[in-house]
Amino acid sequence: MLARLLHWIIGVLCLLGAAIGYYWQALDVGPLANAVLLAALAPFATLALIVGATALHSRARDERARTWWRALWGEYLASVKVFILRQPWTTGTPGILQATATPGRVPVLLVHGYLCNHRTWDTLSPILRARGHTVLAINLEPLFTSIDNYVPQIEAAVAQLRQHTGAPQVALVGHSMGGVAIRAWMRAHGTGHVAQVITLGTPHAGTRGDPMPCTPNSIQMVFNSDWLRTLSASESDATRALIRIALTPQDNIVFPQREQVLPGVSATVFEGIGHMQLCMEKEPVQWICAQLA
Repeated sequence: MLARLLHWIIGVLCLLGAAIGYYWQALDVGPLANAVLLAALAPFATLALIVGATALHSRARDERARTWWRALWGEYLASVKVFILRQPWTTGTPGILQATATPGRVPVLLVHGYLCNHRTWDTLSPILRARGHTVLAINLEPLFTSIDNYVPQIEAAVAQLRQHTGAPQVALVGHSMGGVAIRAWMRAHGTGHVAQVITLGTPHAGTRGDPMPCTPNSIQMVFNSDWLRTLSASESDATRALIRIALTPQDNIVFPQREQVLPGVSATVFEGIGHMQLCMEKEPVQWICAQLA
């Protein structure tokens, strides 16, 4: 579903770019070749505007300029990889990916965030497999629904991974909304099959970013929402002891950044990277591997 949506968006942006280039040619502002150039550049330019606007909106007052600019550039490159080069071109249903090294390490379920699909994990997944983890990355669908409606999908994926590997427990890694979806699944099904939970850039306290589009799951993730407070109140200390949190002070989507923690759970902070980069930058990836080891 997301791939089709991104196809449509990219197509419309390319047509708009081509139309502007053709209009310029008609006004003798530039050659007709500009239509082709603008058609190709339109999706990249639009993504740059979105990343820049969200980074400005989420920037903390005491943010160092050099760190902020570094995160902005890195997040733009990561967003190009995810939203233009990877996610629109996914086909079929993701399946279990067998470990490529000596098996025996805990199997891992990867749960993506809002407006994403399993291609979010293209960088992390082969690294985990090479370290001996069997991996399953799922697609949460439909895109726009209550987070609670993702619970049966996570439960089915956990059961599938356990049946395939014979492991009694699995580790779950969630990016952004995926982290709270995992917590909602634990509320419904308990922690008996959980070895560990790792969340990356997850809005545990909610985000002050405008819920765009205004959908059930985006509304649930607004800062200090009733849904998030109810979820937190349902969790025991034993449940939270299974959770590891990674965040970045330059997160352009989930902010206030340093408030995305849970009682009794310490957070690991990665400076100078953005929201999507938490899934693919060297330092957080190494940290994820260390936690799973």
